[in-house]
Amino acid sequence: MTAQHRIALGGLALMALGGCQTTPGADAGFLSRYDEMTPCRNSLRAAVRERRDEVGAARIERVFIEPAVVVGDAGAALAEEDRAAVLSEVDRQVCYELSERFTILPTPHHEAARVRVGVARITPTGQVSSAVSAAAAYFIPGPLDVRVPGTTGGLAAEAELLEPATGDQIASIVWARDATVVGTDAPSLSRVGDALQLAEPFGDAVGDAFSPADRKPRPIAKPDPCAAFGPRFSPAEMAAGLVTGLYVPELSGAMRRDPR
Repeated sequence: MTAQHRIALGGLALMALGGCQTTPGADAGFLSRYDEMTPCRNSLRAAVRERRDEVGAARIERVFIEPAVVVGDAGAALAEEDRAAVLSEVDRQVCYELSERFTILPTPHHEAARVRVGVARITPTGQVSSAVSAAAAYFIPGPLDVRVPGTTGGLAAEAELLEPATGDQIASIVWARDATVVGTDAPSLSRVGDALQLAEPFGDAVGDAFSPADRKPRPIAKPDPCAAFGPRFSPAEMAAGLVTGLYVPELSGAMRRDPR
């Protein structure tokens, strides 16, 4: 394939990108309150609304993260194993990010804030088109993945931080994002490949939304409070992506929930 062909294909893909931005979804009804939430203007690819009581957030040092739950019929067309995998990855990424701002407790405590997370939408990934995209990446090398329009998956989730004594909401976030046609969202043969990858930016957003504006990231505590979810970095997953062009969730090292 000539350089001119690569440029032309890249241009067509970038044109398609403009029609693949995530649109905000309706409130899922999971949060204890939705008033006073404002759109996050610095988010380029995700639709985000959030609120935070700065004074209340500054008082919080310890948190307990409740296991994420499915809200309504999110991902109803998927196998239970796939939905359980998404919940596990959301738990994992939220724990990773909050552990850089707060002390994570393994069990509830009357002096610890509670974190509640609900997955409101899981859009499946097109498996056949992912294989096609991976093959195309072999002929169009570069740092960005090019996906087949209309076959990318997505994730929408909500989370809130609750005050220890009263249960009042201190901070909250409503977040939604679809994998892009051109970007760093790798194709996957898993039906939830995109949702699993999008759990990471959702975790990032939760960490930013819940922590006080002046609180800096801190070193990870030892022992790692999120170790039960698996390693924070997987060389095998990265190597597989470089060789195959695919995201392979089985190589991430993540510990998956029992779907029963």
